[in-house]
Amino acid sequence: MPRLALYALVVCALSVAAAVVSFAQGSLLGIVWVLLAGLSSNMCWYYARRGKARG
Repeated sequence: MPRLALYALVVCALSVAAAVVSFAQGSLLGIVWVLLAGLSSNMCWYYARRGKARG
């Protein structure tokens, strides 16, 4: 797996954890974390597919 895909996967996992904590505390800031998780998930998928196609 390419390095950028791994970085995006780590960001995705951390933002999901932050969203869970944020919603558990009753904060609506969790919506931002969910959006960041979606974006980083798509980036991970993109870089993983691009890396697989190249080699």
